[in-house]
Amino acid sequence: MKRALLVIDVQNEYFTGKMPVTYPDGSFDKILKAVDAAKQNDIAVILIRHGAVQKDAAAFVKGSKEWDIHEKLLRKKHLCIIDKNLPGSFTDTHLEDLLREMGIDTIVICGYMTQMCCDTTARQAVHLGFSVEFLSDATGTLDVANSAGKITAEELHKAILVTQAMRFSKVISTDEWIKGLNVK
Repeated sequence: MKRALLVIDVQNEYFTGKMPVTYPDGSFDKILKAVDAAKQNDIAVILIRHGAVQKDAAAFVKGSKEWDIHEKLLRKKHLCIIDKNLPGSFTDTHLEDLLREMGIDTIVICGYMTQMCCDTTARQAVHLGFSVEFLSDATGTLDVANSAGKITAEELHKAILVTQAMRFSKVISTDEWIKGLNVK
């Protein structure tokens, strides 16, 4: 098994912008912990950054402070940054080619938001033949309300984790994942 850790959309928009992630508590610290463990285990870390393509976008405006990757994460060792414009990290990017060139067969998902870009990327990866490990406490979301209804961040997060575990991913906590890395 050869892994790569995808750190999806850990951008200032989710900290100081219009969409602050609220659940689960400590998800950012778990993301940083996963990145450190990846480094210690020679696992490539790939940062994914979302950018809005609409000229009048309210969030993820390219070049804005909110579009930037969180400074604490950016200071950590990483292979590269992949820019995307849609929820799936594979759509219209060179991510698949990069992973194939590196001989990666398993991707590890952490970042934001659980139900959107993390979920979409995990599903895409499975469709492309990759195995997926989904870090349950190193992904996060917020309360959502729209014309279809309201859902709390906790309910939304749990629903996605349950769905991921049904077919797409091995859903695991960051600590369990790290412990598994140390078993040779």
